[in-house]
Amino acid sequence: MNNIENRQLQAYGWNDYWDTLLSQVKPEFQRLSPARVIAQFSHSYKIITELGEHSAGVTGKFEFNAVKRSDYPAVGDWVMVEMLPNESRSVIHAVLPRRTSMVRKAAGNVVEDQVIGANLDYLFIVNALNQDFNLRKIERYLVAAWESGAQPVVLLTKADLCEDPSKLALDVENAAPGVPVHFISAHFNQGRDELLPYLQPGSTIAVTGSSGVGKSTLLNWLADNELQRIQGIRESDARGRHTTTHRELFLLANGALIMDTPGMRELQLWDAQDGWQHAFSDIEELAAHCRYRDCKHESDQGCAIFEAMNTGELDPKRFANYKKTEKELAHLARKENANNNKNNKKTNNSKTNKSHLRPNRVTLLRDE
Repeated sequence: MNNIENRQLQAYGWNDYWDTLLSQVKPEFQRLSPARVIAQFSHSYKIITELGEHSAGVTGKFEFNAVKRSDYPAVGDWVMVEMLPNESRSVIHAVLPRRTSMVRKAAGNVVEDQVIGANLDYLFIVNALNQDFNLRKIERYLVAAWESGAQPVVLLTKADLCEDPSKLALDVENAAPGVPVHFISAHFNQGRDELLPYLQPGSTIAVTGSSGVGKSTLLNWLADNELQRIQGIRESDARGRHTTTHRELFLLANGALIMDTPGMRELQLWDAQDGWQHAFSDIEELAAHCRYRDCKHESDQGCAIFEAMNTGELDPKRFANYKKTEKELAHLARKENANNNKNNKKTNNSKTNKSHLRPNRVTLLRDE
């Protein structure tokens, strides 16, 4: 298959990396064309093809082979499609392997993952400097961000509403080692220049955070255009109302791609052990200096973490969140294993259920 030189696709992030993947596609998929998912609705997608914008859905075979929610296309995915002749519609046959992806546990009691965005370069974690400011929530987002493979960036919005923003910024920097932190205020046009290094042509940036922190306002401000409708917050508790109802990828005039996402009251983590260790790397480093390898980090003699909390080097609340998320991830892993074992047992015991015949996902690339 020839390299893709279509400007439409290149504007939406197609580059040499994807050309290389495309060259590894199995012969049966080479008649298809690449496209990028730019919006996701309940059972349909909006995609960018070499011919422009199309609506799309997955094939029946794709749906049959999909085992879990994350097998389906997500916003930011590159997919292989069949463009229907004389129509602005396409059919999605397969998803190219994701380079990065932000994943959370799906809402509710179901033990299942949900892809927030795929093939991201940067993840803007937005938190407002008002009553809704929450350092522990930022730490949770950082766990998911580091696990995603994208570079996290913390944006503190509504800086004009805070009496001492520099103190809160210092708190965030201590809770986010190695992560850039920026003040921004769309109202006063503050901080735009600091974001320009991220807003490069072809770069994909997801904007995430709770409702009311200013995600849609940020998007409109960076675009110099009202791409998303915005609403005010409740004055009683500074909590936002849901404005964005679906995920969508927008192409800015400067060539950067910004993904707006619905606000999340709570980010439930999913399989994020590496991200957890990265987000709390300072604590992991302290733990390596404890006298005993099996130190419980409570009041053990020679505990470097306990000593750091006593001297003020480590915030006890940060350590408490470290332990809380550790237990949460361990609990989730046990539930996921139990759920997988239960499903496997059902499949093996059923004579009529043919789900064991289907693969986890379509095998798109040739074996090396």
